[in-house]
Amino acid sequence: MDCIVEPQMLTQGVSQLDEGSLYETGSGHYGCSHYRRRCRIIAPCCNEIFDCRHCHNESKNSIELDPVDRHDVPRHDLKRVICCLCGTEQDVQQICIQCGVCMGNYFCSKCKFFDDDVSKNQYHCNECGICRIGGEENFFHCNKCGCCYSILLKNSHRCVEKAMHHNCPVCFEFLFDTTKDITVLPCSHTIHLECVREMEQHLQYSCPVCSKSFCDMSRVWERLDHEVALTPMPEIYQNKMVWILCNDCGETSEVSFNILAHKCIKCKSYNTRQTQGGLTSCSSNIEEML
Repeated sequence: MDCIVEPQMLTQGVSQLDEGSLYETGSGHYGCSHYRRRCRIIAPCCNEIFDCRHCHNESKNSIELDPVDRHDVPRHDLKRVICCLCGTEQDVQQICIQCGVCMGNYFCSKCKFFDDDVSKNQYHCNECGICRIGGEENFFHCNKCGCCYSILLKNSHRCVEKAMHHNCPVCFEFLFDTTKDITVLPCSHTIHLECVREMEQHLQYSCPVCSKSFCDMSRVWERLDHEVALTPMPEIYQNKMVWILCNDCGETSEVSFNILAHKCIKCKSYNTRQTQGGLTSCSSNIEEML
């Protein structure tokens, strides 16, 4: 939504509304698809006006632009904003110096960030250096991982240095400052929650980084036990042995060759890959058995 000045609103604000009402004038009615706010930003990198940094980044990283010209706005370098109600350009601050309206019910002077929707429970994490949502009391910052996690993981998560300072392994969006929900897999790799759900829709149940199963696969393994038992190998392959690596426990073992799948001797998982021994099996295509 463009920040269009509404003369009637301003007149009413001056003549009829008290100071408290004027402070909240236009709350929730301005902004864009990313944030509700009563100001627009002047990008310090290109001196152009946008509703927010995400609007800038989407525009300036379009495939229609020359790759050399694509860029993100340096959020902490933002210095000037424009009030949506009176159109006054000014330094970054919560209250408009001209009309006195609040430009964002949540305001962070460190991130130069405004948002009228405080139901997100925004808070600033000094260690991360950015604002996050969900309520400060519900998260903790892990110094080794370099990011905030749910308090539920405080005593159980396995530290991975700079765990979220990389792209999502599915959609390749940078995870550290993403606006989407993130989940931590049992292997401690991080990924967008919606990307995990999309993987499940396509019958993919292993981490795209390390290939470990990220959910209980015991029922699938039981079905594979049954399928393997019903698929005897031709006589020429009945005594054939192959070496496999288990993606779940990391154990290597020598097992009888089967065209369908190979079962780990240690943890009984079929999430394995053949490393030596002739023909390549179909162990990696477990989804065909579901």
